[in-house]
Formats: sequence, structure tokens, C-alpha cells
Amino acid sequence: MTVTFRPVPSVVRRDSGLYGYERALARRGLGPVAGVDEAGRGACAGPLVIAAVVLGRRIEGLSDSKLLTASRRESLYEQIMTTARGVGVVVIPPGEIDTRGLHRSNLEGMRRAVARLSCEFGYVLTDGFSVPGLPAPSLGVWKGDQVAACVAAASIVAKVTRDRMMAALDERHPQYGFAVHKGYGTVGHRRALEAHGPCPDHRFSFATVARSGAGGVMSENEVGAGVA
Repeated sequence: MTVTFRPVPSVVRRDSGLYGYERALARRGLGPVAGVDEAGRGACAGPLVIAAVVLGRRIEGLSDSKLLTASRRESLYEQIMTTARGVGVVVIPPGEIDTRGLHRSNLEGMRRAVARLSCEFGYVLTDGFSVPGLPAPSLGVWKGDQVAACVAAASIVAKVTRDRMMAALDERHPQYGFAVHKGYGTVGHRRALEAHGPCPDHRFSFATVARSGAGGVMSENEVGAGVA
């Protein structure tokens, strides 16, 4: 069977609300819509987590997970998990990121997260950039987690899942403070790397880790992550 890929059939105004993309696509028979986003791309420790979500009933208060408090994210996460038509989550460990590269791991993780959805969908919205090889028509949306409800939901699921994993890693490696900075290259994290060196849950392809926080040229992974 040949799948015909079609672009978004109409212009969606930025002031049309968080459900504007879903409504526009549904009117053209392209719903329900799956949203995809990741958490941990810019971190130098811990996994990359990608989530795909097809929403069910309307959920008030959805937004980019980074703009929400931790307690609000947890509350919305529970609502998403209990009301969504489908949720797919993929966890990519640091070793795979080191071997395959950050961007390639991210793209493949998005495809795998969509493939894990147990419900039907007619369109896929991804945060920031397009993802080739998806099983339905798709569009990369700039700041998608702030303008599309399904992408915002995916960002919340990905971040809450990853934050919980980083809290568990903190119990195994308390010297790094993972529960506080979640593996990102904060000053405190860099100082811990200088004092203790990296652990197996760090991303050794990141110069921040390889050089134990001593500075130097960013690695290709770090350039792709948009971090210094």
C-alpha cells in the first residue's frame, strides 16, 4: 500500500489556541493528531527520553514542560496518562547516544515512539524539525510544545519520565547532584565532574564529560544539543 504524505492543509494562526493545529487537521479528516517531543537533548548525563502522545479529552493548562513547575507537570502527567488515546515512550541510554550521535538517536527515537502508539492517528506534529520515515503525514513545528496541545503533552510525558529517572540515578550516584540539575551542565555539575570524574551514566561523547569540565572545543553532540 502506498502512503500519500500531505502537508498541513491550511494556515494555522498562532493566536488560534493550543488546540488550533488539531482542529485544523481534524477538519480535513487528518485527525487524531500525534505529538512528539523529547527531554534531555542538551544534558551531558542521563538518557534521552522521547514521547509520542495522541490526546483524548481536552486537558486545561497544557504548555511547554519547561515553563511549568514540577508539581504542575506531575499533575498534568497523570491526567495525560489516564485520558490519552495513546502514549509511546522511548528511552535512549547514554551509551547509544555516544555510539550513534545525538541527532541520529533523537530522530530514531521519535520514529520508535510513534511506532509504539497503540491507537490510530492521521497526522504527526514534531517539535522543532521534521522527522523523515514516519508512518503518517507529518510536520515539524517551531516551538511546537508552546503552540500544539499534543506536542505540549508529549513534552510533559518525556520530561516527567526523565526527571524521575534522574532522581533514581541520584540515589546511585549522589556525588553529582542529578536530582537537582537533571544531568545538565550546570556549574555544580561541572565541579562534581572535576572532583569525581564521570560515571557510566554520563555521555562520554560530550566534551564537557570527556574533559571533566575543563573547557575546550564543544563536541559535535554538544553543538547539536545547543549547549555550551
